[in-house]
Amino acid sequence: MSEVAAVSENGIQLNEQQKRRQRARSIAIALILAAVAVLFYVITVIKLGPGAAVERPL
Repeated sequence: MSEVAAVSENGIQLNEQQKRRQRARSIAIALILAAVAVLFYVITVIKLGPGAAVERPL
């Protein structure tokens, strides 16, 4: 935890290890978000049935 980002006129500059960690966190969050979306879709299909969206009256 002793890593400190450098502050310059262009803003905060992250070192390579901090960039890798930030990218890994971003990928993890994206994967979790995708998993939640798939989970909601699967639950909806299970509750309504596989052809419910096509056969449902408007």
